[in-house]
Amino acid sequence: MKDFYSLSEVADMLGTTKETLRRWDKSGKLNPVRHPINNYRVYKSTDLEQFEKIGFMFREQTTHEDEPPLKRYTSIELFAGAGGLALGLEKSGLSNILLSEIDKNACESLRKNRPEWNVIEGDVAKIDFKPYRGKVDVLTGGFPCQAFSFAGKRLGFEDARGTLFFEFARAVKETQPLICVGENVRGLLQHENGKTIEGMKAVLDELGYDVLPPRLLKAIFYRVPQKRERVLLVGLRRDTGLKFEWPLESNEILTIRDALKKGKLYPTDVPLSPGQAYPKGKREIMELIPPGGYW
Repeated sequence: MKDFYSLSEVADMLGTTKETLRRWDKSGKLNPVRHPINNYRVYKSTDLEQFEKIGFMFREQTTHEDEPPLKRYTSIELFAGAGGLALGLEKSGLSNILLSEIDKNACESLRKNRPEWNVIEGDVAKIDFKPYRGKVDVLTGGFPCQAFSFAGKRLGFEDARGTLFFEFARAVKETQPLICVGENVRGLLQHENGKTIEGMKAVLDELGYDVLPPRLLKAIFYRVPQKRERVLLVGLRRDTGLKFEWPLESNEILTIRDALKKGKLYPTDVPLSPGQAYPKGKREIMELIPPGGYW
């Protein structure tokens, strides 16, 4: 834990703006000080303990004891993108047995980085998941946030038709994983005044899953140098008696430097990149511009 945090760090941790923090300064809710070395405006860690959402950062950290897995656990991921979630599952010891993604460039990245993965490119609605029944432990998916049909009161599986969440639910129904995990943007919590996420919970309940209260997690609190928030919807198959513990937050905030340079996360610097090149047409135009000026 650090003694001081910058204006930007506190804004990121609390999920608010620098302007809001400045208003709090004026009202006396926060009392910034000058850093004893660089004289920058900062906040003492003791002044931040008042905020419940980041209180964990100032308490003694506890860790789970690492235990050997009881078996080789497997996962399926829908809407896989370039594999961010799948890589996290892999790092946690799960083996990805199927990844579904419609974007060809994302699929190319997946195959290049993990040639052993079973990447299925195309429309997820055309995949038959029944052959994987009994073979997958965790099914995940970052489905788009689409409204349901609320014509009936049941808000069940059939009401989800026409949405990509329906395909996620269909995969759950056909494979019967021990755990299903949906992830989405923060806005899902308020989408259709909360009815959409309640409909999703109702669908998974109908399919035999106990759904935990949705939780909003911030990546920067889990040793990820990224200001990303995601809502997680976790369902536990009702006949298994499973218990679930959310991951513990870390009191260490990593930065973009940690992502690019040798240090806490990686043993070497990120290799130099030539960057994005101009398209041929624009490059030819740029070459006509006189050095140091314009026409």
